[in-house]
Amino acid sequence: MLGVQVARQLKAAGLTWKPQLGDRFAIPDRDLDDELFVLSNMTIQVHDRPEGLIIGFNGTTEWALDDVDLEEALWLPREDQLRELLGGTFRELRHENDTHLVRIELLGDEHVCPAATAEEAYAAALLRLLAAAL
Repeated sequence: MLGVQVARQLKAAGLTWKPQLGDRFAIPDRDLDDELFVLSNMTIQVHDRPEGLIIGFNGTTEWALDDVDLEEALWLPREDQLRELLGGTFRELRHENDTHLVRIELLGDEHVCPAATAEEAYAAALLRLLAAAL
């Protein structure tokens, strides 16, 4: 699973979250750093309010948490979501010597992004892509 630190880097680089069922997220800086949440139809839903999108927690009295602004939540994209975000730049994922390597092509140049996990390698490639978009 993608860590909070890398997810923060992606958010800071401009990655926007369009919440969908099954998305994983964290709520850092509210004494919930170690908790993982998943959007679902029954317990955690996104609501569009006049003041903006909020994530509503239905029946979560143990956390005493009714809702949080979407901006307070930190999306933890899955491997498949990261790969999809790379779009047509993605060329390959391979595993060599305990390292995952994601190869992308960006403006005619190839880049290889190594990491300990596939998700981290995809995230590194996405960070490179987001930096190039600026």
